[in-house]
Amino acid sequence: MNILFISDVYFPRINGVSTSIKTFRDRFIQAGHRVVLIAPDYTYNGKDDADIIRIPSRQIIFDKEDRLMRSSAIKKMVDQLKDMNLDLIHIQTPFVAHYMGEYLSNKLGIPHIETYHTFFEEYFYNYIPLVPKKWLRNFARKFTVRQCNNVDHIVVPSTAMAEVLCEYGVTTDATILPTGIEPRQFDSGNGPLFRAIHGIRHNRPVLTHIGRIAHEKNIDFLIRMLTHVWQEIPEILLVIAGEGPAEKKLKRLAIKLGLKDNVLFVGYQDRSRELNDCYCCGDIFVFSSRTETQGLVLLESMALGIPVVSTAVMGTRDILEAGLGSLIADEDERKFARKVTRLLTNDIMRDQLAREARQYAQQWSADNLAARMLELYRLLCRRHESAPDKQTFQTTQLKAENQDQY
Repeated sequence: MNILFISDVYFPRINGVSTSIKTFRDRFIQAGHRVVLIAPDYTYNGKDDADIIRIPSRQIIFDKEDRLMRSSAIKKMVDQLKDMNLDLIHIQTPFVAHYMGEYLSNKLGIPHIETYHTFFEEYFYNYIPLVPKKWLRNFARKFTVRQCNNVDHIVVPSTAMAEVLCEYGVTTDATILPTGIEPRQFDSGNGPLFRAIHGIRHNRPVLTHIGRIAHEKNIDFLIRMLTHVWQEIPEILLVIAGEGPAEKKLKRLAIKLGLKDNVLFVGYQDRSRELNDCYCCGDIFVFSSRTETQGLVLLESMALGIPVVSTAVMGTRDILEAGLGSLIADEDERKFARKVTRLLTNDIMRDQLAREARQYAQQWSADNLAARMLELYRLLCRRHESAPDKQTFQTTQLKAENQDQY
């Protein structure tokens, strides 16, 4: 197949959407398919392959990490894209990429599918603080319904996200299909090396959190929770890896709570080098985001044999509900801290959860999930060829098969 991905974000911008795009794209290419990606130009010196098309973009005033692609540049590409004999367009984000994906679908006469990666209802107000939260929430819901009902099919990474879209009033059919991980990529890490580099004593109890340091990730809850762990284990250390707009605020919070020596920010960790070592430096991976549509970092931690203590909200429910390799905690600082403390002080329990975590993560293979996505693509293309005037396609059987597995 010849597939077009279009997205408002991609590397070097680091987040779950970029990771998902790369994971699926790599698997599709390995299987012999061509995947063209349209993404913003971040004016960096990295080298892309020939099928990644960078679009001139400008910075967004309220979000300095992201870029706004120029629609005019994409519209000029219609003839170039026609020559590629594309079969399907997969939209990855709801901004310029969404509207240009619709535009190109119409111009090229091919179906367009969209993955709903981000729970915008709990996202916008962190970046537009002067607008009332209730107003932003209503806007996000109407915005989501309008966009989702204008594509041929929706992909959601979790059952919880599918339920949310249904409650909103989205009528386009949706398939639950998460992003997988490559188990071989997370089969080992050098925790002692990471500790040595960052001056962490070899036997110091360590909690890790890896991900974008953003307001919606609820990392401040983990720092407040740490005050209760500290009362039982004064030498506890929380390692926070990643970058993002909430970093300064979180550093101030740690100082305010008297935890300056118990919280260590280590910045971005390269996936090809330090990331696995960072996971493995910890005894437990902790997580409390309220907005995850999946939660890939939980699977990555489990694949490396690091037990998880986390809340189970939104997409993380699908990963954690099996209760394997993890302890599920309420979003209550004291209750969460009690589970962390119990696990830190019980080597037998921690070893058991580590074994469970490794085995459980194998079920979320990127190869298997990419094969299911390709099956969905083929079905949509066949139905588009037989009924090109229809705006939506009925895929009830495929949906049922997906939901049975998760």
